[in-house]
Amino acid sequence: MKRKLIIILSIFMCVVNSYALKGFDREIPKSLFVPKGTWSSGLSFSYLEMESDNYKFLVLNDILGEGYTFKISPHASYFFKDNISAGLRVVYQRTFADVGNIGIDLGDDLSMEVKDYGYIDHEFSTTAFLRTYMGLGNSKVFGFFNELSITCGYSQGKTVSGSGNNVTGTYQTASRLQIGATPGLTAFVTNNLAVEVSVDVLGLNFQWIDQKTNQVESGSFRKSSANFKIDIFSINIGLCTYF
Repeated sequence: MKRKLIIILSIFMCVVNSYALKGFDREIPKSLFVPKGTWSSGLSFSYLEMESDNYKFLVLNDILGEGYTFKISPHASYFFKDNISAGLRVVYQRTFADVGNIGIDLGDDLSMEVKDYGYIDHEFSTTAFLRTYMGLGNSKVFGFFNELSITCGYSQGKTVSGSGNNVTGTYQTASRLQIGATPGLTAFVTNNLAVEVSVDVLGLNFQWIDQKTNQVESGSFRKSSANFKIDIFSINIGLCTYF
């Protein structure tokens, strides 16, 4: 495992160093989009809440439950060179679900019911990132950026099922490491305020989960993945201030 982490970090450092190396000159006109010495900061926030009472959907019926997901992510960066910045992003996410009842009806002999199920999880993660900007032609308003990032996260959660004296619970902790590339588009709406839209296209993901059920049984799970594709569920929209 340690050997894999060393290889991953080495690849990340090689990609970062490539930003500083002068490669083939494509004769693309260089324009100043964000000058050296500028600070940038921003905050993204999302909240999703659901509640159902005797709701039916396809083969699901008598759905009774509630839940929410809350996420907040402040970030800041500094332009140590023209159009190039380095920064830090911190994310906190909390997820809660309380399912009183879900009925599954697949026919006369194929039906089941899930009752008294609860889940809560909260995660902290920190991301270090490097961004390069390029103006759209000679425009000072519209520009592109590419972000290279490495993320470390830690989460705790628990699952509880049953009621009364018949209750079982599972507690879990999870750690993850992610390396990704995120291109995006930025547009200045004022001299110091910009709107950004970005989407993840490249990612190396590693996750380690440890569980303990009823404080007796232990279990673990490990997952690793790599992808190079557009993830429409990772589209990010936010506001940034430059000063």
